[in-house]
Amino acid sequence: MASIVFDILVQAGLILFFLFMFLTIYDIPKKILAKFRRENRSQAQAKRHFVVGAQLLARARSMNSRSAAAPLTKQSLAEADKAVVLDPSDAASHILRALVLDLQGFKPSALDAIDVALSPLAVKSLSEVELGDALLKRAELKIAMSHREKVDSAIEDLDRAVELSPENARAFCLLGECYEAKKMEAEARKAYEEALRIDPDSAAAREALDRIVSS
Repeated sequence: MASIVFDILVQAGLILFFLFMFLTIYDIPKKILAKFRRENRSQAQAKRHFVVGAQLLARARSMNSRSAAAPLTKQSLAEADKAVVLDPSDAASHILRALVLDLQGFKPSALDAIDVALSPLAVKSLSEVELGDALLKRAELKIAMSHREKVDSAIEDLDRAVELSPENARAFCLLGECYEAKKMEAEARKAYEEALRIDPDSAAAREALDRIVSS
């Protein structure tokens, strides 16, 4: 019995030895480390492009007209594109692209970009609050495109958004607008009431409730 155990240990030792030699000969540990370093470097560069793009977008939004903001939005989109190429699994860069494209007036393209952010490739990089905000933005884009089927889909996004961010008055207000568009007054009223509970100063929710009551 002891000799069998000894033989097994010797064989295991030989396997480990040859495995170590194989890895050493082909520089596999170094290659793995180098790949890890490249990935970290790419992610760091992507973050830098994202930050620059976000700053440019903020400046563009402060402009008085789309034409005045055009050079900044163009630069912001270029920075977002660079970030996406370097780290396509980071949802934030795709969301930045969506926000810039929306500001430029390209809503279908903006919707495509935010769809990528919410895809299995990237959605795991978002926190629950960030996911709720992204779903809210996607719903806004769907509603802006004025298709009935997109309103139905927007309600699904908004239901999930308020579940993730139950204190988001804007999401409840938009949900109320969707229900109101579908003539679902009881559901719309409830959503507007939730919006007012969160934000008692919400003029949009107050006006909507008054409209429902007077109709």
